[in-house]
Amino acid sequence: MLLLLAYSRFSGPGPYDVKLTPLHEVKQAYELVVVGSDPEGIAAAVSGARNGLSVLLVDTRPELGGLFTRGWLNSLDMNYGPDGEILNEGLFLEFFKQIKGDSFDVDEARWVFNRLVMAEENLAVLLGVDAVSPVTEESPAGTKVRGVRIVTGGKQVTVDSGGVIDATQDGDMAALAGVPFSVGQEDIGRQSSYMAVTQVFKLTGVGWSDWLRLIYSLRYDGKKSTGANWHSAWGFSDITSQYAPSGDMVALRGLNIGRQRDGSLLINALLVFGVDPLAGNSRQKARDTADTELPLVITFMRENVPGLSNARLAGVALELYVRESRHIYAEYRLTLDDVLENRDFADRIAFGSYPVDIQPTGSGTPGVIIGKPKQYAVPFRCLVPQEVDGLLVVGRAAGYDTLAHGSARTVPVGMATGQAAGAAAALAQENNLTFRQLAADTMLIKTMQNRLNEQGVDLHPFSIENELANHWAYEGLKFVRRLGLAVGGYGNDYRLDEPIEHQRFLNILSRSVQQHGAVLQVPELYPEANTFNIYDASYALAAYLGLSLSKEDSYAYLQEQGFFRPESAHWAGYAGYDTPLTSGAAYMLLKDFIVYVGDPGDD
Repeated sequence: MLLLLAYSRFSGPGPYDVKLTPLHEVKQAYELVVVGSDPEGIAAAVSGARNGLSVLLVDTRPELGGLFTRGWLNSLDMNYGPDGEILNEGLFLEFFKQIKGDSFDVDEARWVFNRLVMAEENLAVLLGVDAVSPVTEESPAGTKVRGVRIVTGGKQVTVDSGGVIDATQDGDMAALAGVPFSVGQEDIGRQSSYMAVTQVFKLTGVGWSDWLRLIYSLRYDGKKSTGANWHSAWGFSDITSQYAPSGDMVALRGLNIGRQRDGSLLINALLVFGVDPLAGNSRQKARDTADTELPLVITFMRENVPGLSNARLAGVALELYVRESRHIYAEYRLTLDDVLENRDFADRIAFGSYPVDIQPTGSGTPGVIIGKPKQYAVPFRCLVPQEVDGLLVVGRAAGYDTLAHGSARTVPVGMATGQAAGAAAALAQENNLTFRQLAADTMLIKTMQNRLNEQGVDLHPFSIENELANHWAYEGLKFVRRLGLAVGGYGNDYRLDEPIEHQRFLNILSRSVQQHGAVLQVPELYPEANTFNIYDASYALAAYLGLSLSKEDSYAYLQEQGFFRPESAHWAGYAGYDTPLTSGAAYMLLKDFIVYVGDPGDD
């Protein structure tokens, strides 16, 4: 049904009027259609309306807010600049100020979203439909999205549009229109691998005295990574790590807790593995798995977590918190190097600084922080899909590589891209250009940036030095890091000049070969008690080549093949048997080896 939300002023969260309009009264054409009512879609729709377009915001869900209101994700992963400033202003900051902090009440967020939408007279919202799909047309120039087809209540309408913005979590419109994409972590050679999903759940029975005890426990536990305030708390990983799940499909991570206005607690902690987010039955299986596990989790928390001894399970979120699915191929795909080298772009539309947070993909693979950027830019080209015109994609399905997405998937970045997409839709129509043509027009990109700045965004050039760029082994680090196999943590400490353990070298070698798809022998290799040196490493590489050589002969063979080039003075320092191989040297050697054996993806 079509919900035209009439604007009114509220002093706080409460009831609001909703005017229902029959489907047959939906206009035949809007200047902009936004599909998906997550925060990114709301930002895109409001931005389009504020830039003078008639806008239809449509979703299959029955309410605004998506992940926040349906998935109960009630904390923001903030992106701060080098001086502590909020990087993405504009509509995100407008939302942030109204919810009054980075942890919020879900009902209040719902009210704020409603209010933002109701303030725009030329913005119509159509919620609770059965299905939405793109309407495309073919021409010599290629495929173009010219509108959407909406099905609900057994009826179908086609809405023409000057532009469509895909703000669905999974890039559904893009996929249906024929945009190329990767799924999960397949772009780094990890097939059928996705970050775990989370089932957020609600607890009641936690009074103020219980909450104060919980806060006290976290504030004075001596750990830098934990903390609490009146509205939220995070920590207890030392406790939750002791939880024994009923199977290998679930795990309990450290608790992220948000206290709601009614005194209930929303808990983001229960991970479910092996979920294909693009298969509805897989999502339902994950929910069933979580439902089975939760009584055990609650019992464990009551017995072990300070302040939760009286907690009771009061419900679960209607939607799973899904971290990744599709990653479209856009005019530009943001890379991990872009993120961790703090790269700026001339067509910047948003900024990020959140850590590259890669959640576990299974019970045997821990989550990692690959690194922490100071500030990077997201280019407009990341929103412009390859092969299809008339469409922009915002949110986590935009043009980000899987590891870059580990930072760029946050809502502040997503709302900033949404606001930029709404402004771009108006500018493209004013100049009778496709989005791809707009992306290539440097003068109009500057015009768009100026408009966004006038609308409260702060888009200006910046330059931040890459502190690792001059290290002799930096190219090796980048190679291993791009595979998700080098972890620098929040301090970007990759320990390049420290010895690497024999077992770790073997693990990275095995994973590098596997992820690159190199067709090689798979030898049985084991760590030894001696100092792990360049001869041990050479022996392992020769074994993967199917060669049965001594350690010294393996080293000599690799030298003959062009390894350990004399022009690099660093290798000479590793010739001693008692000289340990450092992580930096190991990464350089692994890079050279994969290049030597050839990457099938380069054919």
